[in-house]
Amino acid sequence: MHNDIKTTCPYCGVGCGIIVSPSRDGQVVGGDPDHPANRGRLCSKGAALIDSITAESRDDFRLETPLIDGTPADWPTAIAQTAHRLADTIARHGPRSVAFYVSGQLLTEDYYVANKLLKGFIGSPHIDTNSRLCMASTVVGHKRAFGGDIVPGCYEDLEIADLVILTGSNLAWCHPVLFQRLRAARQKNGTKIIVIDPRKTASCDIADLHLPLAPGSDVALFNGLLAWLADQEKLDHTFLTRHVSGTEDALASAHADCPDIATTAQKCGLSLGDVEQFFNLFADHARTVTVFSQGINQSSSGSDKVNAIINVHLATGRVGLPGSSPFSVTGQPNAMGGREVGGLANQLAAHMDPNNPFDVDRLARFWNAPNLQQGEGYKAVDLFDAVATGEIKAIWVMATNPVVSLPDTSKVRAALANCPLVIVSDVVNNNDTLKYAHIKLPASAWGEKSGTVTNSERRISRQRPFRQGPARPGPTGGSWQKLLKKWALITALSGRMLPKFLPNMPPCPNLKMMACVPLILANGHKPENHLNRAMMPWPRFNGPPRATINPKPGRSGCLAMACLPHQTAGPAWFPCATSPRAATPAPTTR
Repeated sequence: MHNDIKTTCPYCGVGCGIIVSPSRDGQVVGGDPDHPANRGRLCSKGAALIDSITAESRDDFRLETPLIDGTPADWPTAIAQTAHRLADTIARHGPRSVAFYVSGQLLTEDYYVANKLLKGFIGSPHIDTNSRLCMASTVVGHKRAFGGDIVPGCYEDLEIADLVILTGSNLAWCHPVLFQRLRAARQKNGTKIIVIDPRKTASCDIADLHLPLAPGSDVALFNGLLAWLADQEKLDHTFLTRHVSGTEDALASAHADCPDIATTAQKCGLSLGDVEQFFNLFADHARTVTVFSQGINQSSSGSDKVNAIINVHLATGRVGLPGSSPFSVTGQPNAMGGREVGGLANQLAAHMDPNNPFDVDRLARFWNAPNLQQGEGYKAVDLFDAVATGEIKAIWVMATNPVVSLPDTSKVRAALANCPLVIVSDVVNNNDTLKYAHIKLPASAWGEKSGTVTNSERRISRQRPFRQGPARPGPTGGSWQKLLKKWALITALSGRMLPKFLPNMPPCPNLKMMACVPLILANGHKPENHLNRAMMPWPRFNGPPRATINPKPGRSGCLAMACLPHQTAGPAWFPCATSPRAATPAPTTR
């Protein structure tokens, strides 16, 4: 229909395309048959989107007017007060006394300008996101193995693989549209499916084999698989020689941990027959996708689990091929977008490294950002610890509720209660975090925002608005709709605040909504067709082989991708083979 709006579902990292259509009763939502993530499919949450936003429309639900110390204010006053208090904090305590805590519910544009303002112009590295709670282990694992936060798989791989392994992922409940695609592929192609989970979940309904391993034994299982593959001469030595470093150390670590099937079965609490069946299925099916999610990530050894999974794929050359890759699926709708534009304390925009002086210098020049500093900021839990100790004097929380979502909530409450300046941007007028806010700033909800989001396979989708937000002005009148969009608010704030502590510099001309597009497309573009060995994503990170992580007893050694020669023309701001990346120290396991 002429009035149909195509946009993106806000519920999870699958990134389903939806169509919002007018009806006699208001609006209805249907799946977008042309969107490659879901091809018209929707889960129950996506199908009920209109019902949920209708429930949110009651008068007492929305935060509609800025509040300064509990007093309603118009937008000019709110911006001026926010700018003044942040600038005063910086003048008294330095730029590192300010932190932002953002969210996978933000648009990529929101993430970008928040990251740019804090890191590039205020000069504080302390921006992190609630995505830290779900995806940080995968980020570390990817960087160890590939030299960058690379996703080598895509959704179509699930449909053309001969074997799909679900580990730490209850795909049926958490990513039901992907589960529907996998179920259909199994019915059509006879795809073998293995579920590795201590529990018997709904995903086991289509499994050929369920491995109820002992909690925390994932590394042992995949180390055992790696050692067995080596003993059975099932490794791809040509691929390893050409593209991988650290093979001998990783194999030695795997053999020391789980030298045979019996040891693996004993450590994992599994039967000898089930482990043997799993190993043989992996060896016999070259097209293998291993899907992993929060059951792997949310662990004290999550990064080691990620690398143990990636290791068996690298050792057998099953990376970046049609129907064959390790594949992390995310929980939040735009956790990937935040990772692309550097919305984490240990990343810079376009997956550049804050510890690499070459990357820092390049981004500072691209941004014209005089205060961008080398080094990482505080990650989510450490960030709130720094608030608790008084090191951080001002924190701006955007689109998340850390008092509920972070561990040790009593500690988070005490930290915010004693923080001199707490700013919260949110849609609602009442949640646990807002109770501690000195400045409350209204924000747009899903359905009212325009921008982009990135899903688990790194596909960028448009999010288009299909309704107006609350139309009530501030107490002195005037339009404030645009400032509900966080990127616009941050841009307006920067124009008021930057001259206060950077008197010789005009407001940044690049601190605008779409300034991030070149960097997003540089590394976030996902071709429609499959990647193959001649078109892997990592040649853009050309450079010398990364140093191997020293294996530790009982943990996974890490196979690291060596650099490949240039096979596609990369953007000018990605490092070349002679970049100082060679001097970047190898990360270490905890």
